[in-house]
Amino acid sequence: MTEATTGIPALAELTTMRVGGVPENLVAPSDTAALIAAVRDIWATGEEWLLLGGGSNTVASDDGFEGTVIHVVTHGIERLDAPEGRVRLRAQAGEPWDELVALTVRNGWSGIEALSGIPGSTGAAPVQNIGAYGQELEAALVGVEFLDAATGEVTWVSRSELELGYRTSALKRGRPGVVLAVDLELSDNTVPGAVGAPLSAPVAYAQLADSLGVSLGSRVPVAELRRAVLALRASKGMVLDPDDPDSVSSGSFFTNPIVSESFARSLPANAPRWPVTPPEPDVVIGLPADGVHPLDIPPLADGPYDVKLSAAWLIENAGIRRGFALPGSGAAISSKHTLAIVNRGGASAADVVQLASFIQARVQSEFGVLLRPEPVLVGLSL
Repeated sequence: MTEATTGIPALAELTTMRVGGVPENLVAPSDTAALIAAVRDIWATGEEWLLLGGGSNTVASDDGFEGTVIHVVTHGIERLDAPEGRVRLRAQAGEPWDELVALTVRNGWSGIEALSGIPGSTGAAPVQNIGAYGQELEAALVGVEFLDAATGEVTWVSRSELELGYRTSALKRGRPGVVLAVDLELSDNTVPGAVGAPLSAPVAYAQLADSLGVSLGSRVPVAELRRAVLALRASKGMVLDPDDPDSVSSGSFFTNPIVSESFARSLPANAPRWPVTPPEPDVVIGLPADGVHPLDIPPLADGPYDVKLSAAWLIENAGIRRGFALPGSGAAISSKHTLAIVNRGGASAADVVQLASFIQARVQSEFGVLLRPEPVLVGLSL
């Protein structure tokens, strides 16, 4: 089945990894009321359905999808009432995330500026609890308007009810439904009569601070921080660019694993790690690895804690370098960033999964850590 015979675009055309076959059916309502009606109709039939936004976090099977793809393309951003010094926005789910960030920066509002350049739609942001350069959506998120599959009704789900964690949420962990709109609350740094440009939130990531030439905790003009983030992301192939083959990916393919403090002690001393408190809801269970060296991690006063590891370091130190590809494959590790699997041209979904499985096996064999994929795999498994 091809687009030529069905008129339906292949998932390769709707996702940034550019792999995936033609789905059985596809709907793309342009406004929220039509989206709600279409989704309810699909649910009434009992057929399989797949929610798709910007396609930046989806890797789909070459066989397509047996069911209906719901492509969320609704647009609109409105300003809501908020306390003095704050700005509250409601963005429709299909609004491109980076366009929303750009709008906030132009207006001098801070809270999501370090999330510049992240591809995809706004509705997908809370599902994944997106984060980058020391900032996470959770800090600015108020809640979401949600079409609940269990009841068929539109409901409000607060930030606390979303149970956000590192690149996860209750929605990602299995609460079915469709995010219709996202409410954010930001700082309004446009004080009348103030001298100088509106400032960002405190810089909370060492690499970003270095690129800006400031110390951690400093505040810089919000537009300057956005420019620095975009430059850093571009240097890693993490900004969509038709002239950059390393940007044909789904971003970071693996999440940074979170392990117990005791397991982290078994890893090589030079393995980067960061304490995570409070513990995350989904902790990777480390498997014993031979030939590793103990690490002296001072325990926190309140007892054991979880530890976040660097997936990029694990991959590189398992012997997999940037640009690596399996023989005959159209998929490869990005030449700019070890965490990204890229489509070098003509890659199949099978190529992507084969490479990802190879990486998983090497890291698990070397360090006893099972890497988890970050994108949603449709009709595929690792």
